[in-house]
Order: sequence, then C-alpha cells, then structure tokens
Amino acid sequence: MAMAKGKDNGNQNKKSVNKINEEYGRVPPQAVELEEAVLGALMIDSNAILDIGDILKPESFYNEAHQKIYSAILKLSEDLQGIDMMTVREELKNRGELEEVGGAAYLAQLTRNVTSSAHLEFHAKIVAQKYIQRQLIRVGSDIQRNAYDSNNDVNDLLDYSEREIFNLATGNIKQGAAKIKDVVNQAIEQIEEAGNRTDGLSGIPSGFTQLDRITSGWQKSDLCIIAARPSMGKTAFVLSMLRNIAVEHNQAVALFSLEMSAIQLVNRLIIGETGLTSEKIRNGKLTSEEWSHLEEKIKDLTDAPFYIDDTPGISIFELRAKCRRLKMLYDVQLIVVDYLQLMAGSSDAGSREQEVSTISRGLKAIAKEMDVPIIALSQLNRSVEMRGGDKRPQISDLRESGAIEQDADIVSFIYRPERYGITQDEEGNSTVGRAEIIVAKHRNGATGEVILKFIDEQAKFVDTESISLDPADSNSFEDESGMTLGSKMNEQEDSNASDSGDIQSNFEEENNPPF
Repeated sequence: MAMAKGKDNGNQNKKSVNKINEEYGRVPPQAVELEEAVLGALMIDSNAILDIGDILKPESFYNEAHQKIYSAILKLSEDLQGIDMMTVREELKNRGELEEVGGAAYLAQLTRNVTSSAHLEFHAKIVAQKYIQRQLIRVGSDIQRNAYDSNNDVNDLLDYSEREIFNLATGNIKQGAAKIKDVVNQAIEQIEEAGNRTDGLSGIPSGFTQLDRITSGWQKSDLCIIAARPSMGKTAFVLSMLRNIAVEHNQAVALFSLEMSAIQLVNRLIIGETGLTSEKIRNGKLTSEEWSHLEEKIKDLTDAPFYIDDTPGISIFELRAKCRRLKMLYDVQLIVVDYLQLMAGSSDAGSREQEVSTISRGLKAIAKEMDVPIIALSQLNRSVEMRGGDKRPQISDLRESGAIEQDADIVSFIYRPERYGITQDEEGNSTVGRAEIIVAKHRNGATGEVILKFIDEQAKFVDTESISLDPADSNSFEDESGMTLGSKMNEQEDSNASDSGDIQSNFEEENNPPF
C-alpha cells in the first residue's frame, strides 16, 4: 500500500507539471528526471555528495519534494553520517516530512532508477543551470514590474538589477545568516593557509616588508584609508604598491583615479620601472639605448593584471557597478580609489559631511560585497600645517567626516618630514627621502610606524629592506635598480630641491595633483 502511495505521489508531481504546461503553454525551466537521477545517485554512493555539494543547494531543485530530500542528505553529510535510502528515510521521518515527499516507496523508486553515480556531476550541473534560468526569469520579471512603476528611482532600479545579476553570476543569490560551525571551519582553513605560506601573510601583500608585518597583508572585505596632505606621495605610494602586487605577485588589481589620467599614471610607472627622468618621458628625447632599456624594463609591467579607470567624479553607484564587472571578468583582488573626497555623493545629502559619510559607508559595503580589500586615499585638514612641532598627522585631521574613521578597518598616514623643512631627526640622522607610514588605527591588529624610502626623481616608494649599503661608500645606499642614493652630495641637492619645492607647495596644493 505504501509502495502504491509513493508511486502515486511521484506521478502526481509530474501530472501537476504537465497540467501547468497545458494551461499556460510555458513552464519554468526544469529537469525533474535529472533531479531524480541526482538524488538516486546520492543515496547509492555515500561519498557522492562531496562531488556536488558546492554545485547544488536545496532550492536548486524544481520539485519541492526533491528540495526536502536533498536538504536531508545535506544534513546527514554535515553530521558525518552515512547516506543511503535508510538513513535518508530516518532523517525525513524525524523532520516529519517523509510522507510529504512520497514516503519510503518514493525513495526506493529513486534508487531503482539509477545504477551508479558515474554521471552525477554532469547531471547536477544541468539541474543548477535550470535553477539559474528560473532565477533569471524571476529577476527579469521583478525588473520589468519595477520599471513600470514611475515612483521607483531609476538609479535604484539599475543598482538592484545589476546586483541581482552579479549575485547570480557569482553563485551568491541569497546570503542569509551563517551557521557558526561553517564560519569556524572557514577560519581554520584560513589559519592553515596562512601557516603554510612562507611569508606568513593571510592577505594581499603590499610588497613593503615592514607594512606587511603589521597588517599581515591587506585583508578581504576591509576598508583601508591612506591619508596625507597634498604632495606627501599618496598616489605614488599606491602606484608603487599596486605595481608590487600585480608584477611581483601576479594578482589582479584595479585603480580608480579621479584626479590623474591613466596616461599620467602609466608614465609614472614607466619612470619608476626604467629610472629615466620625467623630462625624458615627457619630451620623448630618448637615445636608442634608452629606448631598448625602456622596452626591456616595461615588459613585466605590460603583462601585469593591472586595471586603471580614470572616470572623473565617479559616484558610489557607478563604482559598485564597475567593481562588479572587474570582479567577474578579471577576479580583481584589491581595489584602490584615488581619492575619496573627489567622489560624487548623494544629491540629497544635507551637507558635505553627510555626503562623505555616505561615500565612506558605500566603500565599506562594496568591500564586503566583493570580498576584497578596498584602499581609499583621503585628504587631511589644513590644521596639520597650523600645528607646531613636527606636524605629524592624527586621526582627527581626516577631512570632512568622522565617519571615515568609524567605517575604516585601517587608517594610516603618509608623513615625510622633509616636506616641512625637517631635514634631520632628533638623533641627527638625515630625513631626506625618508617616508613614514603611520598605522594609526587597525581594527584587527597592531598599530605602528613603517619606514620607507621615497625616491623623488622617480616618484616611487621602495622598501628599506630592499636597500643595501654600498661597501665603497658608507653614506650611500642602492635601491633595487642599482641607483646610488643618499650620499652627502645627494642629500644636499635633495635638501635644496626640497626647499624650492616648499616655496611652491601652496601653489601645487591648489593647482597640481598630489603624488
């Protein structure tokens, strides 16, 4: 009798599908027979769930009874229990769903229809494809319905449409509350991965050794703020860092430059790679040897997964859309925005402070959605110049909004004493070419200061640990390219250049893009 009932329920499901087909002419994409094959294979091969657990979710099944059966199988797998017809039957019985799915007879029918799990993964992918098609129909219907409603803001509608399509493409159609067991397992995996790495990092390496020791690399979903006064080297710093990540570590990075054009940025990168002067790059007066040198040096840079977008005045809405595409197309691992105060905020913001707060929150939301670190450059208030002493920046100097500090996981500053005419520290050591990266806030780690070398002629930062003393001259040191820097003569020349630069600093601040 039970056998007959199970068979009747199975037939009834198929009849209901056929009835819809007859009445409306079209049914949502589905593959009920393949769903049956998948479930039958899972119940005859206890380990088969390991092959498709990341392909299918309960809602991937069109038949509601199949959703419940698959959910029971997943529960058995999570509890490390054997999976067969008997254990599935008991799990469904404990849930009070056995009769709803067709009883034990229907489970037996599913196992009789398959002989092996040989084609399980292929069948599962087809079931998943049908589910995605159904979701596309749902999203399309929602978009169409909302588009007809004149009360809906078109920007909100575009954002919703793109977000839903992006979620479908990345497999994250809906993300509910996560069970702590799953999160703990992910955390353990990350700890194991970090332990297996020779550099000891858990995030994206910056290429600057001391900085990576503090941050353990830029962490996924973090919003990191790098702030400084104009001409301290904000753009130069992120360009140097992005070059390290893309060239040395072959990880895709993106730079949104709201101030400088892509050509200007690439010219800086070329100067840094080749050691040629900016004047030669600007006027193109290169010898044949210099051209050969240039072509050889930029080969790695040309092939690097480095993407630049120089759209001016970009909004959070536009940035989110562009980041989604970059993530889908190139699997970008780190995003930089240069710089935050140049972004366009909401038109209905009551004040500039509220507008910047909205931008800051939006950047943090994008970092979480994309699961990548976002580094946003920021300006500091003029109050830095008004203070006495060494004019070292503080968190309170962040321009226009305290929300930046609240939203950021890391707040750091770039400080170059020579920009304020300070050419020696308290111990009498030269500060020419010295750059300090001050990590003032670190939500998940330590704070501290990192010393880097700034090469003014090439507008780039280099790791002090990559600079070695020249045995022939204890007062000089070489960067990675072999250029000798920091001799007494060079220090004097750099100091003079710094003095002349200070005279023009106020003009540069208003008219020239800062580094």
